[in-house]
Amino acid sequence: MSLLELFCDVDDFCLEFEPKWQAHLLGSGIKCRNRQGGLCLSEIMTILIHFHQSRYRDFKSYYTRHVQEHLSREFPGLVSYQRFVELMPRALVALAVYLRRSFGRCTGISFVDSTPLAVCRNQRIKRHKVFAGLAARGKTSMGWFFGFKLHLVVNDQGELLGCYLTAGNVDDRRPVPRLAKHLFGKLFGDKGYISQELTAQLMDTLGVHLVTFLRSNMKGRLLPHNDVVLLRKRAIIETINDQLKNISQIEHSRHRSPTNFIVNLFAGMIAYCRQPKKPALHLENYPMLVVA
Repeated sequence: MSLLELFCDVDDFCLEFEPKWQAHLLGSGIKCRNRQGGLCLSEIMTILIHFHQSRYRDFKSYYTRHVQEHLSREFPGLVSYQRFVELMPRALVALAVYLRRSFGRCTGISFVDSTPLAVCRNQRIKRHKVFAGLAARGKTSMGWFFGFKLHLVVNDQGELLGCYLTAGNVDDRRPVPRLAKHLFGKLFGDKGYISQELTAQLMDTLGVHLVTFLRSNMKGRLLPHNDVVLLRKRAIIETINDQLKNISQIEHSRHRSPTNFIVNLFAGMIAYCRQPKKPALHLENYPMLVVA
């Protein structure tokens, strides 16, 4: 998606979103200033999302070396980098709603996984203050980290279906009922999601069948062949996690504000949703695996 196409799509969304959001604020009695700035909401959102499509490694370099030098005609009301950082929290709610509208549709075959989002190096945990009381130490198969966990559900076409952010020490199974709220069919996860209680809860309340590999000591149970095949295709969500981190740049240790951390995360996920090509299993070539 080009910059112009991105802006047009975001601007159409903002034309619908802003009046409703202002009406909500007035109805709730929340007082807030609504002074028009040099950049409108759609321009702020476009710049934030486009950063994650630009392959720049950090936002400051992208803004000072690309936006200010090459996109001044596209954004005539450009402000300084420091001022733009101050404007970023204004886009938080709009980005959250826009992300929700960018999610795909459940196809009956979904995959769940979590990925760590470290906010600092382990050597600096004791000195870290930005996320004090919010982030926590967690452990994955790759070792210890300090930060958050991003829990994702995707379909077989590589589209995001839901996300949930928790502290780094939260069990992977805890957010699953919320993530599976709008799903149907089968949900595939790794051994970290093994739980008879969770499996029964999802089946009884949502009609979703949670499928995981079996541990070596779980004797007397066999998985259907189709489930085994789809479990081996679970690497699709790990590929998506890798793209979110290494292409969309949702993880880095330079955050100076929890709010802007969330803004960066939402914008990166939106950039992934707008990718023309995503990792996909192409199950239409294997009709015997499709869940009706």
